Amino acid sequence: MPLNGPLIRRREASISAELQAAALPTPLKRVYANRGITDPADLSLTLDQLHPPKQLKGIAEAAELLADAIEGDGRVLIIGDFDADGATSSAMAVNVLRQMGLRDVAYLVPNRFEFGYGLTPEIVELAAAQMPDLIVTVDNGISSIEGVAAARAMGISVLVTDHHLPGEQLPSAEVIVNPNQPGCAFPSKALAGVGVMFYVLSALRAELRRRVWFDGEGPPEPNLGDALDLVALGTVADVVPLDRNNRILVAAGLARIRSGRARPGIEALFEVAGKDHREATASDLGFIVGPRLNAAGRLDDISIGIECLLAESSMEARECADKLHRLNRERRDIGQSMEQDALEQLASLELDSRALPFAMVLFDPSWHQGVIGILASRVRERVHRPAVIFADVGEGMLKGSGRSIVGLHMRDALDLVATRHPGLLDKFGGHAMAAGLTLAKDDLQRFTQALEVAVAEMLNHVPPQATEDSDGALGAGDLGLELAESLSAGGPWGQHFPEPAFDGLFDVRQHRIVGENHLKLTLALQGVEIDAIAFNVDVVDWQARPATRIRVLYRLDINEYRGERNPQLIIQSFWPLESDSSAD
Repeated sequence: MPLNGPLIRRREASISAELQAAALPTPLKRVYANRGITDPADLSLTLDQLHPPKQLKGIAEAAELLADAIEGDGRVLIIGDFDADGATSSAMAVNVLRQMGLRDVAYLVPNRFEFGYGLTPEIVELAAAQMPDLIVTVDNGISSIEGVAAARAMGISVLVTDHHLPGEQLPSAEVIVNPNQPGCAFPSKALAGVGVMFYVLSALRAELRRRVWFDGEGPPEPNLGDALDLVALGTVADVVPLDRNNRILVAAGLARIRSGRARPGIEALFEVAGKDHREATASDLGFIVGPRLNAAGRLDDISIGIECLLAESSMEARECADKLHRLNRERRDIGQSMEQDALEQLASLELDSRALPFAMVLFDPSWHQGVIGILASRVRERVHRPAVIFADVGEGMLKGSGRSIVGLHMRDALDLVATRHPGLLDKFGGHAMAAGLTLAKDDLQRFTQALEVAVAEMLNHVPPQATEDSDGALGAGDLGLELAESLSAGGPWGQHFPEPAFDGLFDVRQHRIVGENHLKLTLALQGVEIDAIAFNVDVVDWQARPATRIRVLYRLDINEYRGERNPQLIIQSFWPLESDSSAD
């Protein structure tokens, strides 16, 4: 963490009369108003308030297609993606379809290093060896024009379930379920792939009820609530916006995890990370469990993660979780080395913030293609520019992963480049904040220039400035355990519904370095002292000029130590207001 930070922008939404009358702490009312909440009823996150499945285009036909496969004893193959969303989607589809009586269901996830993303013709050829009657894509497929055509040519039916943005052409699948496809009236466009599959399975259960499948000698009707731990994990890990519908799904999944009703694999992933699943938060899913699951797809084979989620015993789950934990450590080591390389490249450019290009494109032949997405995020955070990081994948081709900033749609930027320069991009796709692409190595410089022009135009030639949002200041009387607990319970917090952050001026009473580069502080506001910690500080800079007064952007959190719970500030950024080399 640098000692000088971005511009703080205070959210200042007015609190509605209805929200003002709610029995909530005033700072929490302000937080909710800043996130667009006007009616306290919108804070209720019970499952009966989910948008109904029937609003998803194609879902009735998807349910019929799957029900026919179950009744006809068909062979179904799930084709997933190699990230946490794809892993949770695949595991849920296999697990629930088996519970519904489908005897022959398996999964296949392309190895990212051999086949790349999605249902490609090569994957169809591999899948055909298992002689499926029906292929079901989860968290992919909407851009698999050639792959779906290849499957249909082989006589294999295809059901596409996805949430990614479609291109101009849709695949010729029997059925497509995707809230972002043209003509779909589903109110929430933010469903993750696992959320889409959860809805499909809900509609399938309703269709099987209509066919009286669960009566008599049929299997017992499954409780889909058992799958909500997977839905919560995949939704948070995929960093989709937490609109109300997604918050309902995540809140229900977290409740299962905290109550000890999660599947063995998820509990094992918490255990290897040294975290108590009974205290699970959405942040834990995104920053602790999700990365361990993703590590398999980044470095090895996501099947390890899927098997962890499918494990029926704690022993089996722990064995898989241990492998994932080791892979995550390896991923972290590789990422740190790549980040150092990237920092050296940035330093060699000798650019200050005013001279930075509008888009940052970096490449090193030694970089690992499974970790470039993480590096793109790191570079974006450091320079506050859209970043695309490339790795060499052989045969003269590069694979890129892009991460964007608020206000710039990454996939639209790539689409603009592709439109202006036909043939430059071999493949591309993604979201507003993240995208992937491939291109010829010889075209890297041309792409860099084309992306720079496109992003500059999309930003109206105004260089972006790093900003962080604050929910305002807290008074000294607010810095207690009661408000900290209310804020913790007020989520789930996540993408587009961010965890509350506040800013203020504090006196520094004590300070010391802990670990290698973390700063432990005792701060005071109007005579009230509170512990605080800032992670990854520039230790040399701080020790050269420790401050007696700082401006802080922080989260009010709870520190649990030896059975005691105390409030503490998690510092996101801070700015020294005066220096005193004699400060203690």
